[in-house]
Amino acid sequence: MAVLTCSRLTMISLGLFVLVVGSANAQLSENFYSSSCSQLSSTVKSTMQSAISKEARIGASILRLFFHDCFVNGCDGSILLDDTSSFTGEKNANPNRNSARGFEVIDNIKTAVEKVCPGIVSCADILAIAAKDSVEILGGPTWNVKVGRRDAKTASQSAANTGIPAPSSSLTQLTSRFSALGLSTKDLVALSGAHTIGQARCTNFRARIYNETNIDTSFATTRKSSCPSTSGSGDNNLAPLDLQTPTSFDNNYFKNLIQKKGLLHSDQQLFNGGSADSIVTGYSTNPTSFSSAFSAAMIKMGDISPLTGSNGEIRKNCRRTN
Repeated sequence: MAVLTCSRLTMISLGLFVLVVGSANAQLSENFYSSSCSQLSSTVKSTMQSAISKEARIGASILRLFFHDCFVNGCDGSILLDDTSSFTGEKNANPNRNSARGFEVIDNIKTAVEKVCPGIVSCADILAIAAKDSVEILGGPTWNVKVGRRDAKTASQSAANTGIPAPSSSLTQLTSRFSALGLSTKDLVALSGAHTIGQARCTNFRARIYNETNIDTSFATTRKSSCPSTSGSGDNNLAPLDLQTPTSFDNNYFKNLIQKKGLLHSDQQLFNGGSADSIVTGYSTNPTSFSSAFSAAMIKMGDISPLTGSNGEIRKNCRRTN
């Protein structure tokens, strides 16, 4: 028998590693549940339609949950886990505390899915599909969601505190964080377009409307009416991220940026004389281009470090590990 040299052993080891990784990635596919849970798509969508019919804002909240999940150790459903006496989750991390919402909708979807195919579908996949349905129901594009994720047994509040871009982020900070996760500047701008729906709290845009100069004065005045300058006063008062059509998924967000009407500092950074200006301009004039880029970026974001194969678990309850 031939003796394997160190270099040959290394090559074999690397080859096995590639095979294992490739096998794990291959398990994430559009038809993962085609035979095991054929009713998954219709079940998730009907529950999301019911939730959005009661409150249009919930669509934006679900989309935000998916973003905040994927940016912390990958799209693994970790954001859905509740804190317990012996477990610290991500719900009370700074980016999520008092703002992350929609957990009860995911619970309702999980309950409905369990009735048609118990023990099959992960909470991480339910969140990914629900995010897509939210966009579609609110008038935005659709895409084929790759599924096959499994649920994390752990969560990281510290990673949530550092990994989710803050509303005060500069363009450099935004592009750096997105790049670290394999997302380009084009992906950053497209995904930021999710702010065409939803609302933000006064505490997250107070500094912008009172202290910044690259803002439309009438827009700032309007926002000041419900957001007092004193910290601690009206912190949770809400304002639409897109003043024009806050419950319709369209490209008005980009038109607002060009008019210096971005609500958050991080929003306006995308159109402030920097490298993202041309992308914003393109999306503001071409809604089809934005829709296409957004769909592609959502698929790309959904590929961030999923748990597959025998990793993780399929939670019975999205709020706690088995």
